[in-house]
Amino acid sequence: MGREDVLAWVESPLQLIGAAEWAAAHRTAVPVAGRLTAQISATADELLARGAAFGELAPYLGIPWSLLSRHEHWLVGDGFSGQFRLAAAVLRPRRITFLDDGGLAVAFADTLLGRRPYTRPHVEERGLTTMVAPLAAELVHRRAAARRVSVFTAFDLGADRFDALADRGFGIRRHDFSWTRATAPAAPELGPRIVLGSALPVDGRMMLVDYLRWVRDATAGAAVYLPHRRETQEQLDAVATLPGVRIHTTGLPVELVLAGAREALDVHTLPSSTATTLPLVLAGTGAVVRTGAARPSARRAAA
Repeated sequence: MGREDVLAWVESPLQLIGAAEWAAAHRTAVPVAGRLTAQISATADELLARGAAFGELAPYLGIPWSLLSRHEHWLVGDGFSGQFRLAAAVLRPRRITFLDDGGLAVAFADTLLGRRPYTRPHVEERGLTTMVAPLAAELVHRRAAARRVSVFTAFDLGADRFDALADRGFGIRRHDFSWTRATAPAAPELGPRIVLGSALPVDGRMMLVDYLRWVRDATAGAAVYLPHRRETQEQLDAVATLPGVRIHTTGLPVELVLAGAREALDVHTLPSSTATTLPLVLAGTGAVVRTGAARPSARRAAA
């Protein structure tokens, strides 16, 4: 195995899709170290069925030290990860490509530019995570100065960030889920109105009663509800009581579920990465993606 071989290190289904898009864009096979979860396993099976250029797929828990040590180009799904910071500080990869980790793409770009601390937004960090952050940041910037750090993203970082990153040696490449669209089978017949589930209530960022009110208004009497992978059964049971709502569980990212849509869908979502990814995935179909407002919970508002 050559020292320049690439390895994708992913922790979520969206990161895994990003790895498949990167492999297609670079016309190379990519081995994958994927966190051992049911969602990643199901997503990997689906991507392989669609012809994703993956090499060996290795499930792991914690940090896949052995795999990382054998590859000097890492495709990293979560640049904010404390595990990535520790592994990067210890193993010091020669080349790094950052994939999308949901809606944190812009915040991570600002972190790379030194415009905000190297901490995950809205999270209080402590311990080893904070201790190794400067070491990981130093490595990333050294590699960027040598033109060995890239960002492969579906998100619009803005002209200012793009230019500032390029000036510091970071390579930026946008993608629009072209491989995902090209390889998608026909989407299931779900009907014209789709409501995307959210984990905001699970995270304590929205009261369940407010969430149910949003779902009810978004369905307008009849819609298919696609659950979020982190929704609780309690939340799903509450959604199921709403009139006109049909829950359709797939275990797959919505980007894969809807990529093969042949009709103009009316998609409703609360603020999340899908507000960026789905317009790209559904490009040319006439679909409309509507992003609703997330009201803060009573506890957060009072604070």
